[in-house]
Amino acid sequence: MTSNRKDDHVQLAAQQQRQPAAYNQFDDVSFVHHALAGIERSEVSLVTHVAGIEWPLPLYINAMTGGSVNTGAINRDLAIAARQTGVPIATGSMSAYLKDESTADTFSVMRNENPDGFVMANINATTSPVQARRVIDLLRADALQIHLNAIQETVMPEGDRSFGSWSKNIEEIVHGVDIPVIVKEVGFGLSSDTVSALQKMGVRVMDVGGRGGTNFARVENHRRSQADYDFLDTWGQSTPACLLDVQGLGVTVLASGGVRHPLDVVKALALGAAAVGVSGRFLATVLDGGAPALITQITVWLDQITALMTALGARDIETLTRCDVMIQGDLRAFCVDRGVDTRRLATRSTSGVVSPTVDE
Repeated sequence: MTSNRKDDHVQLAAQQQRQPAAYNQFDDVSFVHHALAGIERSEVSLVTHVAGIEWPLPLYINAMTGGSVNTGAINRDLAIAARQTGVPIATGSMSAYLKDESTADTFSVMRNENPDGFVMANINATTSPVQARRVIDLLRADALQIHLNAIQETVMPEGDRSFGSWSKNIEEIVHGVDIPVIVKEVGFGLSSDTVSALQKMGVRVMDVGGRGGTNFARVENHRRSQADYDFLDTWGQSTPACLLDVQGLGVTVLASGGVRHPLDVVKALALGAAAVGVSGRFLATVLDGGAPALITQITVWLDQITALMTALGARDIETLTRCDVMIQGDLRAFCVDRGVDTRRLATRSTSGVVSPTVDE
């Protein structure tokens, strides 16, 4: 059943990616154009820092899949692309491995094909510290992702229905492993309240995982015989909304969810993300053209990210957080209700307002 579910997830996620591009709240973010801001391309650095660790690039392949023969082949292609481009990479949820050790190679292929890369293992919030150490050992993982997916579980026909132990489990894992722990949402967003609660548990890095990309409420609803949860299709906060909501909390924030192209990456970095993760867009590329196609795509994206930073006059990721940005539309309405001062963002290049990105 787990293998079938993993294959279903891939198929349904890919179908969403192949639909016509739709509006998401990254479209409500724009840069104020300063025509003389540009610098020399050779001055631009893409280096960033996550959990005190230097990443050469602010882009990573985020959690997708694993647990079946087909998804193991996908993970192999993803790992090859990560190795060839130098981007960090995360496995999909390793719950399948904890239930059935015969699926181990569908996850360990990521380390085997990418022996020197930065690899993150992924588990759910019901995992014990002992189990967490098992997946870390299998992957020789450099960091551990814990995903939060209460809405997905609610819609999933065979999903969990009890979430009261999650906070306790997360805190125990944070103190029970010796590598950085990253808590992430799967597409419904992390609020500032959630981020503050996670800080108290000892979590120092969060991936906001906002609405706008692969919609797991919709994925799971397609798997229901009556498809009776379609009213949750728009649940959650977008990635830009989350980034704006959590500014000033002094935590390293990663961004994923709804990232469609390099401009979205640069917008997320400007809103305070230390790095940006992509899943759905890269999944569709791998399914269509394998590792070579994804290598080409990531290479082009990195080149275009550098080009955009050059035009903006941003020598590094921190400088990007001083670029003037305008917030409009539905995203501006969210900011008004949540008490986010968008006017300061539009003039921060001269006012000295900086969006914190790292915990150095």
